[in-house]
Order: sequence, then C-alpha cells, then structure tokens
Amino acid sequence: MEITNVSEYEAIAKQKLPKMVYDYYASGAEDQWSLQENRNAFSRILFRPRILIDVSKIDMTTTVLGFKISMPIMIAPTAMQKMAHPEGEYATARAASAAGTIMTLSSWATSSVEEVASTGPGIRFFQLYVYKDRHVVAQLVRRAERAGFKAIALTVDTPRLGRREADIKNRLMTPDWHHMSPDKLTGLSAGRYDILLYKDVQWLQTITQLPILVKGVITAEDTRLAIQAGAAGIIVSNHGARQLDYVPATIMALEEVVKAAQGRVPVFVDGGVRRGTDVFKALALGASGIFIGRPVVFSLAAEGETGVRKVLQMLREEFELTMALSGCRSLKEITRDHIATEWDRPRVAPRL
Repeated sequence: MEITNVSEYEAIAKQKLPKMVYDYYASGAEDQWSLQENRNAFSRILFRPRILIDVSKIDMTTTVLGFKISMPIMIAPTAMQKMAHPEGEYATARAASAAGTIMTLSSWATSSVEEVASTGPGIRFFQLYVYKDRHVVAQLVRRAERAGFKAIALTVDTPRLGRREADIKNRLMTPDWHHMSPDKLTGLSAGRYDILLYKDVQWLQTITQLPILVKGVITAEDTRLAIQAGAAGIIVSNHGARQLDYVPATIMALEEVVKAAQGRVPVFVDGGVRRGTDVFKALALGASGIFIGRPVVFSLAAEGETGVRKVLQMLREEFELTMALSGCRSLKEITRDHIATEWDRPRVAPRL
C-alpha cells in the first residue's frame, strides 16, 4: 500500500510493534480527552484563502534561534526510539539533517548526544528534564554543548509523571539498558525529576551559553514568567497530552501565548500536527514553527529512516500546497486573516 499521508503510519506501527511499546507511544493521560482534542481542534479552524496571486514560487525557509532551516517543521523529543526501530535516534537524526531541519533529542533517548552527533552534520537541540541531582543536569548540558547541540528545550510540565493508564495496564517495562555504561546514557540513569521552579530556569543559564526554550507552556501568565526568567523561546506543549488531561489542545492555547509573548521571543507549538494544513494554521496563529513527535516514532517503526524522511517530505509538500492555495508565497505572508477560528467566526459571517 502506498502511504499518502502521515497518519497512515500509525496503523502500520500498531501492527509491527509489541502492544506495550505501541501503547507507550500512542497513549495519553487518563480519559485521553486532551489527546483527542490536540488533533480535533485543528478541524475547527477554517481557511480564508486569497486568490489571483502568483504563487509559482513558494519560499518555506525560516530561521530558528538564528539557524536557517528549510521549513518551519521540526522534530520534537520522543523517548526511547530504539524501541521503535534498531536504528532509533540515529535514523531520526539523519532524516532531519537530510530534510534540512532541526531534531530535538530526548533526555530519555536510547542513544547518547555523542552518538547522535556522530551521524553527521545537523542542527540539533537537546531536551532536558531537571533531576534532583543538579550535578547530573550540569553534566548532561555540558555533554550536549560539546557534542554541538545548539539549544536546550527545557521541559517544565513534569513535576510528576501523568497517569497513563495504558502503561499501568501493560505493566510497562522499559528496555534493559544496563549493558550500556552510564556515560553512554543521555539521562536514563539520572534518577527522579525534581520540581522545577522559575529560579531553576535562571540557574540553567549560569551553567550554559546555549539558548533555553521553555517547553510546556499553555497560559499567558506562564509565558510572561518564562520570558522574565530568561527564556529564549517558548514551546506551547501539553506533553503530547500525557500529563494533565482536560487541558486545552495546544493549537487552542497558542494564540494566548503568542499575544503574551508580544514578539519578545519566538513561540513554537507541538501536539496533534498531522497535516501541512495544521502547520499553516499554527503559523497563522503566530507560531514561528511546529514540532512533530508521534509521526516520527510511528514512521520509524514502520520504515526506519526512510519512514521519517517520508513524513517530513509529505508534511513539507502539503504545507507548500496549502501556502499556494491560500495565496502565500513566503512565511511572512501567512497572517491571522488567512484563518477563521470558533471565537472569531462572527467577524467573517455573512450579514443578514
């Protein structure tokens, strides 16, 4: 069967992976309402396309923290990718590099920062949890710096792990990595997470020169506090709906965060992106780019590096087509007026 869209990889991954592994990647917290809402909310945003514009040339390039990439579609951190495919993070890193975009390596990766760096050139960010042992945190950050990683994506929505009932039912056992020496691990041996405070964001800046993206923000209040604490950017995220259930879809929270940021730092978003149309909607609401997570591990499980390359290419092509059909020749031409959301439909409703 020819794969024609990103979502088709999930069914293939479900067939190929052990149930425990598929459920780990696929499931959300508790009732999984937010998991469904992350996806469903995109369907409630409609287009207001412009016509009679010369769209023979489309430019999707952009810069993120000063680094030029081919498109505003990047790879989010997803844990333990070797459970999906033996090549794991190596394959993902190579696919991202080939696509000219950014990969974010998880703290819970099954490949080290050094091993990922050894796959060749590429722009890579390192996702970080803050552990109780600050020495371990400092060690991880310094290793990421030495390996050429360009930014830290600090996950701030995990003072405790969310209740993922599929993992409880499956008695999830993560693979035994004890045959690997501790220095090979990115973070698996680091112990329990600590409760993160804004002063910890400031502390992190004292141990690294890398810019810090604060990942896990969904409110205006926390946006302002994160910027005050020195964040170089915000990632609107609800952790793939794996933490607190009944939080808004990230695409619904995005505009509130963008308005609170007031252009002081770039705002990105992850959660539920499965189409090029989703990418366009996020940019129209003020995002500087998007990150994809589950499509990466599902395509990795299905076809390894080839699958991840296809996912990035399909999203790229769909996004380019959406731009053309909406009358946008570059990212700066994508505006709020190109979409209509539930809360502003009266603005575009026909007069009686």
